[in-house]
This record gives sequence, C-alpha cells and structure tokens, in this order.
Amino acid sequence: MHRVRIEYPTEAVLDESTVDPDPFVTFDHWLQAAMDTGMQEPNAMALATAGEGGKPSVRTVLLKDFDSGFVFYTNYRSRKGRELESNPNASLLFLWLPLFRQIEIEGTVARVSEAEADEYFASRPPGARLGAHASRQSEVIPGRKWLEDRFEELRADHPDGDLPRPSDWGGYRLTPTVFEFWQGRANRLHDRIRYTRSGDGWSIDRLSP
Repeated sequence: MHRVRIEYPTEAVLDESTVDPDPFVTFDHWLQAAMDTGMQEPNAMALATAGEGGKPSVRTVLLKDFDSGFVFYTNYRSRKGRELESNPNASLLFLWLPLFRQIEIEGTVARVSEAEADEYFASRPPGARLGAHASRQSEVIPGRKWLEDRFEELRADHPDGDLPRPSDWGGYRLTPTVFEFWQGRANRLHDRIRYTRSGDGWSIDRLSP
C-alpha cells in the first residue's frame, strides 16, 4: 500500500486572510463546487459518534439541510441514535476527492422539531417511507427475506406509501463549534484553515499540515 500515492495537481489556494469570515458561506461555496463536478451524492458525510465508555463509531449519512446547523435523518433507536441521545457531541466529515478537499465539522446534536421531521418524511419517495416502517435499524434480523416480507406486507396495505412518520424516526441537527477546511496541495503542504466559535462570531487559524 505504500506505493499507492498521487500528487495533488490542484492550484486551488485556501488562505486565512481571504476566506469568508463566516464558515457557513465557505461551506456553501465548497458544496456548490462539489455539486458542479457531477459527483454522486456530494451531500454524503461521515458521522462520528461515541457510545458508552467513549467507544467511537462512524457511518455515512446524507445531509438534507443546513441553516444554523447540519440536518440528517435516521431511526432514533439505531446505534447512532442511541449514542447521540447519551452523548450529543459528534463530528461530520465531507470528502470531495475530485477537488482534493475535505471539511471536518464538530459540534453538538439535538433532534429537529416534530413538524420539521414530519415535513421531510412526507417529501420522501413512497418506497423510502415504507422502508422506514419496515426496518428495525441496527437490530439483528433473521435474514434478508424477513425484511423484504415486511416491506411487501406494508406495500400491500399502503400501495401509495402514504404512511405517517414512525414515532422512532426523525432528524438531528448538528450545531457547529468548529469547522476545519482542508485543501490538498503539492508536496503535501496542504492548506488547513480552522474556524472556532468565539462568542457570536468565529476565530480563524491556519494549521500546519
């Protein structure tokens, strides 16, 4: 594996003297650039949580909105849901390899409102709504057929997928305290710019690669 190596040809520059003072603005610019590449699911982000005893776990979820925070949806009884309920500190990571960029975001997580969760659930395709009811996320199940049978039973009763949001399914919003923007550069002299929440604003620092 030591031979797996590329040089970063990008001429993109990330400079603490010229970045926007608001990290949400910088994030929006980078997200739009990622979307413009045509890559699949540029809104995919790794979500790291910690459970009992500080044992970490990580998985990929999809960003569904960002305003004062970053919103994603899941089953509250899933592993990540249980861990977030006991420890609301979490971290997100966006990785956009075509641009040699990544963003790490640290913060605290809280559930979105019932109304917000209902609105998003109603916007999902019928199959996704049925799937949310069929799945017992993170639980051990007898096999694939058990899951497919539950799905088909639900679809037979609700062919249009018109089901209310399950009570154990909803959204979380991560409110950031730290952003770190990483831009790959030649010779591994990467740019790393960190925003840290400071009162009502943000302090900006350059980190050594």
